[in-house]
Amino acid sequence: MSRLNRDVYPYDPFRKRIIFLYRNPQDNEQGNMDCHTSTMEANGADGSVALIGHPNVGKSAIFQRLTGQRVMISNYPGTTVTVSRGRMLAFPDIDLVDTPGLITIPTHTEDEHVTTRVLLEETPRVLLQVGDAKNIRRTLLLTLQLAEMGLPFVLALNMTDEAQKAGLDVDAALIAKKLGIQVIQTAAVHDIGLTELSGAIATAQSSEFNIEYPAVIEQAVGQLLPFLPDGPITQRSQALLWLSDDEVYTSWLRKKADPETLDQMLQFKTAAASIATGPPAALIQQSRLALAATLTAESAHESKKKDFQFGSVLGRIAMHRVWGWGILGLILYTIYWFVGVFGAGTLVDALESRLFGEIINPWITNLVSTLIPVPLVVEFLVGKYGLWTIGVTYALALILPIVTTFFLSFGLLEDSGYLPRLVALSNQVFQALGLNGKAVLPMVLGLGCVTMATVTTRVLETKRDRFLVTLMLALAVPCSAQLGVVMGLLAGISFTATLIWSGVVALVLLLVGWLAARFVSGDRTPLLIELPPMRLPQFRNVVLKTVARLEWYLKEVIPFFLIGAAVMFALDLFGVLDWLAKVMEPLVVHWLGLPAEASAAFLMGFLRRDFGATGLFVMEAQGLLSPMQVVVSMVTITLFIPCVASVLIIAKEHGRRTATGMVLLIFPLAFLVAGVLYRFLAWIGWML
Repeated sequence: MSRLNRDVYPYDPFRKRIIFLYRNPQDNEQGNMDCHTSTMEANGADGSVALIGHPNVGKSAIFQRLTGQRVMISNYPGTTVTVSRGRMLAFPDIDLVDTPGLITIPTHTEDEHVTTRVLLEETPRVLLQVGDAKNIRRTLLLTLQLAEMGLPFVLALNMTDEAQKAGLDVDAALIAKKLGIQVIQTAAVHDIGLTELSGAIATAQSSEFNIEYPAVIEQAVGQLLPFLPDGPITQRSQALLWLSDDEVYTSWLRKKADPETLDQMLQFKTAAASIATGPPAALIQQSRLALAATLTAESAHESKKKDFQFGSVLGRIAMHRVWGWGILGLILYTIYWFVGVFGAGTLVDALESRLFGEIINPWITNLVSTLIPVPLVVEFLVGKYGLWTIGVTYALALILPIVTTFFLSFGLLEDSGYLPRLVALSNQVFQALGLNGKAVLPMVLGLGCVTMATVTTRVLETKRDRFLVTLMLALAVPCSAQLGVVMGLLAGISFTATLIWSGVVALVLLLVGWLAARFVSGDRTPLLIELPPMRLPQFRNVVLKTVARLEWYLKEVIPFFLIGAAVMFALDLFGVLDWLAKVMEPLVVHWLGLPAEASAAFLMGFLRRDFGATGLFVMEAQGLLSPMQVVVSMVTITLFIPCVASVLIIAKEHGRRTATGMVLLIFPLAFLVAGVLYRFLAWIGWML
């Protein structure tokens, strides 16, 4: 397969929920951008600039540099899909809308539907497509569709530096001449071409380019034109969307046209389908594919000089059916050491034991006791279950260093291009569960946040796949905070303890997934995933992503920790905690073999699993848990019901009945598995 014809399909974890902030340091470039503002205003800019492109082509990088820190994240109206908006640095009155990545038009997933809605409902001032210069044919296929819409249009051919290293030369001027658009070559991560891109946006013009489709399509388009309403895109492109059975356009048109008009238009489409050798949508796509291939052959050429691509070799090894698993094992062990040993060991000890334990907490306790000499208030703030003692100290001294090291690790994997290869590598494993390798993406994302990962199950094609992955996420995928605590506890015992915990959790995950796949009707969907090049992670990008995710963590988690501390204080104050401990004693003490005090940790786990795991972390530090009890308790809390936010999202995505059913399944299963494990370890006399 030649380099020019290789089609691949990417995924960008976290992008839907996290915006990575960036302030352009090049003041001279910003000055050049500002000079175009008056041109944009003179052109009567009254809408937004829509940023459109395939996933993993650098849209986020361009968005960051064109908007700086003027970013707002919100759900697109009528959907749960998050869209990023930012005021452009060069045009302070113009919004840049970062639409979800799409493969082609018509779109097929809920995320992709939002992109079409932006085109139809927001009347964009300019369409800015970001394309991958290394995959020029696939880029041009989308370019042809957008150019026909009649909106002012600019194409940013991004990653040109990587294309050149791969020995690929793209004639941007030829593409611009053929299509009547402005084509700018950029390398956003190196701030190359952004000044020219800003100028092109300011002077963007509509393209008059149209594809000559087969006669049956052209005839149907001609018949449809008189019935189509005026809109942000041309009536010709509307007709093509109608013939292509675009779901979003059909819904939009129903609000504009009366039933009689729709019936007449449907007759034209049906007639075209009966005359043509295939569905009109297929004929339209074939014409576009043929033209994209021709234009690619004319404009893209492989140069004689090619740089040695170590990343390409490493990328192939990472997917090898033997060596790929070895690389995955090495990566997991490195993360285990960095997060579990360094983050949960060294950093937590420095913060929790020394900084907070010896300096901050004693000072806060003395200050509160002096300023507010009311015993109940002092106990509420700095007592055993105080807001500061548990809420703030747990969040900042115990969890923050753990999630920081995890987010750094995840950012390195994400920026290197390894995650899509993990999808390809794990495809065979997920086949046994009736899924494809793409299911690993929400599950890997769940290691950051199960709530976020549940939302991103929408990248899976069918309702069945989304249900199965959501079940596995809720059952046995720990979030970053909980995973860090678990790894920190187990790393302090032995690597064998970690293997037992991970083996039991993986076995339960695979067994439940296998059984569920056989009870839930539906067929497995084929895998379609993009393989971006392996590259050295950009230090700046990784740091910015980590900082943004930590900002999200602090906003998301600290309120839950404070609420949890307040709940535990109230339960302890009114004696409910002791009563619940006695009620749970047969389950916790006799079945799991844990101290009665562990009941409090499991109660905290109802609010957040990581909160409960942190309580067990403290118990182990106080010498209340033996090594075997640590393993049993970690298995229990890992298989525990997800946090409140996750349950609410599951209910929103799949319905309250499904969410309730999952909770009723997961809660007893966690205690059943952990109890069996305790008896097995005691039976073999295993000592950690």
